[in-house]
Amino acid sequence: MTRAQDLWLLIRGDSQADRVVPRSGQSARLTFATAAAMAFLAVFAMAIAMAAGRLADRWSDAMAGSATIRISAPEAELDAQTAAVLTVLEQTPGIISANALSESDQHALLEPWFGPDLPLDDLPIPRLIELTEDGSGFDGDGLRQRLAAEAPGAILDDHDRWRRPLVEAASRLRLFGVLALVLILGATAAMVTLAAQSALSANEQVIRTLRLVGARDAYIARAFVRRFTLRALTGAAFGMVLGAICVALLPSARDTASVLTGLSFSGLGWLWPLTIPPLAAATAFIATRIAAFRTLRGLQ
Repeated sequence: MTRAQDLWLLIRGDSQADRVVPRSGQSARLTFATAAAMAFLAVFAMAIAMAAGRLADRWSDAMAGSATIRISAPEAELDAQTAAVLTVLEQTPGIISANALSESDQHALLEPWFGPDLPLDDLPIPRLIELTEDGSGFDGDGLRQRLAAEAPGAILDDHDRWRRPLVEAASRLRLFGVLALVLILGATAAMVTLAAQSALSANEQVIRTLRLVGARDAYIARAFVRRFTLRALTGAAFGMVLGAICVALLPSARDTASVLTGLSFSGLGWLWPLTIPPLAAATAFIATRIAAFRTLRGLQ
């Protein structure tokens, strides 16, 4: 029998062969519950992985192409050093624009952190200059040397030391999410294997009788593989739907600005959970097939 015919029989089923496998019992409940629980966890692992990817891209895009210069100087020298820094920036290749923030702009930046009632006017707040670079960028070391000569109180912050750890952390979180999916599939395969072996051992006498009447091991194994694959598919679909509902109920990134919000799917990303039941079914198919033939060989 070809693989195509075997697959067609697996999908269509065989009413006589299906009677070999019990429709209820501990193995049936274990397979369904395991697939449902693992699919539920897989939805969250997938959501975390995708949210981490969006977070890394957002942090990278938000901080790329921009830099800040902080000027800490006495009040009498602050305006002069600011003008000197702006002049240096105008002459620096790779910088598109530079803008010195006003006091109201700086207060608006600090208010979310310190609150509206903090007397910011009494604090020695440095002058901030935002600059935008072009695609080629600028020479940071050379600019720092020129700033040290023209405005000793100016410090360049190109955001790289802040951006790199954040992007790296988000990328690792995405990797951990993918690794969690792999471990979930592995745990599903192990549990389905145990359930299949238990069902095969419980039906040892039936299997021996089928062999006596001429049934081949492929015929017997196909019945077990089909039943456990369908159980895993049904359980995974149930767990996937439940997990997707729970993910949809999480706070969205639009509600708050917290890093821990937005752990959800976005746009066409909601289609990704639909891949979990087929993956669970494929895992159960492979695990049950291996377990079935291994157990049947042991019953010779």
